[in-house]
Amino acid sequence: MKLPLIAAAIALLSIAGTANAEEHVVQMLNKGEKGSMVFQPAFVRAVPGDTIKFVPTDKSHNAESIKGMIPDGAEAFKGKPSAEIAVTVTQEGVYGVKCAPHYGMGMVALIVVGKPVNLAAAEAVKQVGKAKPVFAELFAEATKTASN
Repeated sequence: MKLPLIAAAIALLSIAGTANAEEHVVQMLNKGEKGSMVFQPAFVRAVPGDTIKFVPTDKSHNAESIKGMIPDGAEAFKGKPSAEIAVTVTQEGVYGVKCAPHYGMGMVALIVVGKPVNLAAAEAVKQVGKAKPVFAELFAEATKTASN
């Protein structure tokens, strides 16, 4: 009799733990509020357990993590072109994201999960083309929100 009660309690606790998780939707666009070839929003603040869903509002975009720009212990991810991808972030830190076909055009995003523990390492990763100034703005936002 006690075993089913324990199983029910464990099930309720696991549901309660995920009930607070939030889903953040990021559109992959040819043209957005900040120009062409953008993630919108390009900056996401999340907590461990949240899910980031990248939606290809326009075709030929993907979302993938950038080598050297994810926290230790986090799993790298790579979406297929024109396909939605949902990533559950579990580790605190900074996650750099790019659209591989439009990376040099500055189609990048930054996700900050909890404390940006790997911010300096992520900032040290060499960027290409327009990704460099876009990341400079995103890192400035990450630094500003980290101090609040």
